Amino acid sequence: MKQLLFVCISLMIFSSCRERSSELSLAGEWQFALDSTDVGVTEKWFEHSFTDKIELPGTTDEAGYGTPNSLPPSVGKPQILHLTRRNSYVGPAWYSREITIPSDWKDKSIELKLERVIWQTKVWIDGQSVPGTCESLISPHRFDLTDYLTPGKHKLAIRVDNRKQHDISVNDMAHAYTNETQIMWNGIIGEISLTAKEALSIDNLQVYPDITRKQIRIQGKVFNAGERIEGMLSAKVENSTSRLQIASFEQQMDFQPGENLVNITCPMGDSIEVWSEFNPTLYTMDLKVEAGSQKAKGSVRFGMREFSRNQSDLLLNGKKVFLRGTLECCIFPLTGRPPMEPEGWKKVFLTAREWGLNHLRFHSWCPPEAAFQVADSLGFYLQVELPLWSLKVGEEARTNKFLYAEADRILSEYGNHPSFCFFSLGNELQPDFDFLTGLLKHVKSQDPRHLYTTTSFTFEGGHGDWPEPDDDFFITQWTKKGWVRGQGVFDTQSPSFDKDYVASVEGMTVPLITHEIGQYSVFPNLKEIDKYTGVLDPLNFKGVRQELEQKGLLDKAGDYLKASGYLASILYKEEIERAMKTAGCSGFQLLDLHDFPGQGTALVGLLDAFWDSKGVTDAETFRQACAPVTPLARFPKAVYTNDETFTASVEIANFTDRELSGQSLSWVLKDEAGKEMNQGKIACPPLSIGLNKLPVAISCPLNRKEAGRLTLSLSLEDTPYRNEWSVWVYPAELTTEKGEIIVTRDQREAQKALADGKKVLYNPDYKKVEGLEGKFVPVFWSPVHFPKQAGSMGILCDATHPAFRHFPTGNYTDWQWWSLLKQSRTVVTDSLPAVTPLVEVVDNFANNRRLSNLFEVKVGAGKLLFCSMDLLSDWKQRPEARQLYFSLLEYMKSNAFNPSNTMESGVLSRLLMGGTSAETSKPEDIY
Repeated sequence: MKQLLFVCISLMIFSSCRERSSELSLAGEWQFALDSTDVGVTEKWFEHSFTDKIELPGTTDEAGYGTPNSLPPSVGKPQILHLTRRNSYVGPAWYSREITIPSDWKDKSIELKLERVIWQTKVWIDGQSVPGTCESLISPHRFDLTDYLTPGKHKLAIRVDNRKQHDISVNDMAHAYTNETQIMWNGIIGEISLTAKEALSIDNLQVYPDITRKQIRIQGKVFNAGERIEGMLSAKVENSTSRLQIASFEQQMDFQPGENLVNITCPMGDSIEVWSEFNPTLYTMDLKVEAGSQKAKGSVRFGMREFSRNQSDLLLNGKKVFLRGTLECCIFPLTGRPPMEPEGWKKVFLTAREWGLNHLRFHSWCPPEAAFQVADSLGFYLQVELPLWSLKVGEEARTNKFLYAEADRILSEYGNHPSFCFFSLGNELQPDFDFLTGLLKHVKSQDPRHLYTTTSFTFEGGHGDWPEPDDDFFITQWTKKGWVRGQGVFDTQSPSFDKDYVASVEGMTVPLITHEIGQYSVFPNLKEIDKYTGVLDPLNFKGVRQELEQKGLLDKAGDYLKASGYLASILYKEEIERAMKTAGCSGFQLLDLHDFPGQGTALVGLLDAFWDSKGVTDAETFRQACAPVTPLARFPKAVYTNDETFTASVEIANFTDRELSGQSLSWVLKDEAGKEMNQGKIACPPLSIGLNKLPVAISCPLNRKEAGRLTLSLSLEDTPYRNEWSVWVYPAELTTEKGEIIVTRDQREAQKALADGKKVLYNPDYKKVEGLEGKFVPVFWSPVHFPKQAGSMGILCDATHPAFRHFPTGNYTDWQWWSLLKQSRTVVTDSLPAVTPLVEVVDNFANNRRLSNLFEVKVGAGKLLFCSMDLLSDWKQRPEARQLYFSLLEYMKSNAFNPSNTMESGVLSRLLMGGTSAETSKPEDIY
């Protein structure tokens, strides 16, 4: 609450301190016409009065104009690809209104500002064309109307063309121009205004902080529309919150006709406060020009901060910093376009902060002014990108010129904001790195206030695995020495919690940020459908709901969400912790904390597209592994036996802005009933900024009789910082008495035993089972965007079922299931008679099949428990397999084993590839 109040006060102060020239807002009702056949110019539409009306700022989608959607809900294409526009229009559109120029604007310069438009605008005044067009996706469109406006009434007409003007992306996926996240809207949003400027006016005012010398450099332009005149230029700097003046400066100047450059240095004194996430102090610099009766004012809000690097260390104000980030891909489902007022951005940044983040990467787009204002007030570190995600970079001279101009506009328009910390030329760019190198050198020479990188990763051969020569920082998913994200290893390497990427980053010459880690798909939250009350219709979600209902699975949707979401959450936790444990890594960028509703409906978030929790985990739990101070434990595996000793080394990641001293860390290892197995306290040495290894390790014998799940908890005393992990302990010696249970891998033997009325645990070679590849990790990104993957999304079981009495588990996938799922096959049970699954495998939302790898059923006079997870191999290395086997045997020996569904014996052959089994192993040959 205090944080929100601080943001509100800061923004109010900023608004009140902005001294502007006379301004006329053009917000309100406009006349309007679509021009789908593109004949408006030739037929002089700019002279007509249109019958349609529209409110500006706004878009045609918001006003309900365009072609109405007629597609029904579906899990097929195109509905499943992304949210669907209720009304769609791409082409020219005309906006017209009468304006009245005040009498005191006579002889003043007049500028039209359109804060944000997609692609291209052209203007007419009273039927006369204003020369030139504006093209930009990320900065205001401005027109000089001085020669066309006099006091009195005029007709203003604006033609907005949202058709693609340049090839900036693969399949129109760059988020500045796409229907995947925001939409290709037509309209004008944000500020729409006319501004009258005096004979003297100030333009392009920039402030360059120098924290070492405790001064600022002020650059700008003073335009003199009259004759040469002498005058005074003065600057005053105040704390934006307290309004206390801390510095001032003045000097005589000679203002020549036309453009006069300003370049002055202003000392800030010894009491300056540097800007950071921990102290987002802002200053306001007011510049005033007085020359006779002529006056002009300009104002800039800024922060005293400096991002720099020392080899692989990322430094803020000379201190190490670690970026805990996620992507923002212009995802605003109610409007299909970005908010243009601070209020619309508060939820984004405050939610991200609540979940432990300090950094947002704007993937292939640049946010509007309002986003920077909120980020400035909160101390958020932003990465801005050109509207570029292309495999054809450098091929077209016209587009190259546009990109240079767009980069200049970004730096000029938003460069003063302290939250604007990093600049990337775009996402996963290819192929022309000579062009990109030239562009990077250009932007670096323009503005020293930011750190720059050539591309946010690339798949281009010879690039992407090591920094480019001019990079200030490097974003990648791997280096030439190995992976730096878990997506590449979590499904192939057994669970371990002592891993990092130090070997992969050895010798790194610039700070490294891990690229788009995570991307773990979560089942759709169908309760979210009711939230879509705006311009986008969730036909993809509705299609999933419709198919689940048709298949009788709708009541499972909530369980599928929780099961897949829990798995995603534990994987995100390990992703983050490995990055934090890596000396030489300066941060991570999640994809994503919240859902990405495009590119095949990529629901990879723990939050939905509205930045609301899905209920699969909470901010407090997530923040344990994602905070300025994070306790970390290193131990080699998830599964132990009771003749082992659990040992773990402990580290404290301290990425505050100061050393922590006098701290103690307490630890405890508890069972599920809350009983302590052991506990202790470690006196911490002074915790410097960075990663700190504690001198004492945790050690605890695991000599308990029963199988159990234990929780290791670490807490930094007298602070909110804590973290925890689960480990599983099984008996080292376990007698697995089959009794009368027939355990077999052989189909014919299973059929015979069932015919004889016996209980059968049928555990065939999983490699010969007809079904899907067994996976531990869920769907990567989207089963639609990347269809050639196994497509499962974790398991769902009833932890209280007697089958698991001796195999402690939760209801969802956890690390102790890793080898069982990896050595398995998932059976599609839709084509089978009804069976009772003990372990369901959650299917992806593009298929919605009934899946299982452990189910029971009556077969004739017998009772069958079918398991397509390998229970019988390599017990020494896989005690979890033996433990599950034991638990299932005990269940089958009890009266609780009484399947309710029935199928014919011949159906068993459909479970195996080829229909029959050639194996002839006897019961006594199996454990």
